[in-house]
Amino acid sequence: MTALDTALWGILPYLVVLVLVGGTVWRYRYDRFGWTTRSSQMHESRLLRIGSPLFHFGILVVIIGHVIGLLIPDRWTAAIGVTATMYHVNALVLGIIAGVCTLAGVALLVYRRRTTGPVFSATTVNDKAMYLVLVLAILTGLATTLVSAGADLTGGHAHDYRQTVSVWFRSLFVLDPDVAAMSAATLPFKVHVLVGLGLFTMLPFTRLVHAFTAPVGYLFRPYVVYRSRGDRPEADERADRAVRPARRGWGR
Repeated sequence: MTALDTALWGILPYLVVLVLVGGTVWRYRYDRFGWTTRSSQMHESRLLRIGSPLFHFGILVVIIGHVIGLLIPDRWTAAIGVTATMYHVNALVLGIIAGVCTLAGVALLVYRRRTTGPVFSATTVNDKAMYLVLVLAILTGLATTLVSAGADLTGGHAHDYRQTVSVWFRSLFVLDPDVAAMSAATLPFKVHVLVGLGLFTMLPFTRLVHAFTAPVGYLFRPYVVYRSRGDRPEADERADRAVRPARRGWGR
């Protein structure tokens, strides 16, 4: 274990958390009107209808997989009857599917942004840097999955990140980073973690910040009722509006 290991795995994660939290608070206080994805659907919707669901579905499965793999110790999954082989097979299959969906989705979104004039004109340097780091995070994540799969298929010994990366990640929450555990991880996992830390550092200052205010309530909101005015005279409409009590638009 070297001084570089201590800096990368013992100090850097806390600096990233500081920037992530501080940057998010700053963005919310001073740039609320910029807290948006800056939708460009009005300029092009055909590719967006395919790329956006692909990306969001894939990234959701990726996040769930990371939460399970990093936060849940292997002894817990073993206690409920999930063997190491079962876990790794499922993680491999779902990881590849989710990774390919996410990569395909972001590839379509980047292609759309590059080839649609108005969308490309609205693309900032910040957006380009964000897409670059995001694609690198997806590619390095897929690389770790494929390296592990290759080792399993050839009868080699695949690196078990649950004994290294996961142990290190959980130790961060108790403010006692297990630098030695992360140092024992293989290079693909180290690169993936570093790219991930870079993505989290950028998150408050890019359009990805909208993930913190995902419209979950949209799934449970009251449905919108559309009524035709028919042939009623405008005077009757005004009279009805004057008599009817005001009601919140979201009321059931």
